[in-house]
Amino acid sequence: MKEIDFLPEWYRSGRQRQVNYRTQVIGLAGLLMIMIVWNCIAERSISKAGAEVKQRKAMQAEAETTSREFARIKSEMAGLQKKVKSMEEMDSRIDVAGVLAEIAFLIDDNIVLAQVELDAERFIDKQQAKTSQYTPGVVRVAGGGYVGKEGLPLGDVRFKVVIRGIAAKARDIAELIGRLEESAYFCQVYPSFSRNRNMKVGTGKQFQVSEFEIGCYLANYRQK
Repeated sequence: MKEIDFLPEWYRSGRQRQVNYRTQVIGLAGLLMIMIVWNCIAERSISKAGAEVKQRKAMQAEAETTSREFARIKSEMAGLQKKVKSMEEMDSRIDVAGVLAEIAFLIDDNIVLAQVELDAERFIDKQQAKTSQYTPGVVRVAGGGYVGKEGLPLGDVRFKVVIRGIAAKARDIAELIGRLEESAYFCQVYPSFSRNRNMKVGTGKQFQVSEFEIGCYLANYRQK
């Protein structure tokens, strides 16, 4: 039996075109949805990346600030260390009041001091002593008891003590030298000079006294 198709050709072609159109529309709609989803994901990624960039910039700025602050503190510490070092070098490590008190304790009533002088001297070994000379700085203790520093050398120093005055007798000077040698404050005691001198008093009478100078060193060091 032979089937007879009564549908015209134009009808079948129209139906086919409708099917093709519907397929294309569905494909385009799916592609559009994919693009929309991809766009949302891309925007989210870009936003997240932008937030991370801002965060990193903030962290970088904070790190730079911290680095500058660290450099400033380091520079201040270096300056303070230099000052501390200078102060340590300038420290004479002696108790001037204690030295004067010891001298006053050793002086008896027959001696009157005119001057006490403390000379700061660098330690110079024998090799240096042959090729160089050193002019010491001076710390003078005057009769009024004032202490002043003039050009005190830096570093490790020893202090030479020079005592000048007058004594009633030459024997008093010898006794003073003996007491200085026995004192734990002084070492290397030696007499510089001793000479007789006439002195007038208020009544016009003249008395013979002994003018002297004694040198020694403070015994607050050990030389190797």
